[in-house]
Amino acid sequence: MPKKKRIIRKTGKTNAPKKCFFCSEKKEPTFEDAATLSRFMTDRAKIISRLRSGLCSKHQKEVTLKIKHARHLGLLPFTAKV
Repeated sequence: MPKKKRIIRKTGKTNAPKKCFFCSEKKEPTFEDAATLSRFMTDRAKIISRLRSGLCSKHQKEVTLKIKHARHLGLLPFTAKV
């Protein structure tokens, strides 16, 4: 019997920034600043995880809440426009 080839899968790891964006800029996320919040969303309007965005846990929680608040107010989309 021939040997089966071993499949090597690439992991989805990306080179995330080493330092939190908000800690280095010394500012806090606000729902009014849609341009900064959209930086932490994909093109499909999903919130980027902490591992990919490079945020600390404190600011990742705040960003998630602020994005949800901005979505509720209509400043950010819930889904991507197709």
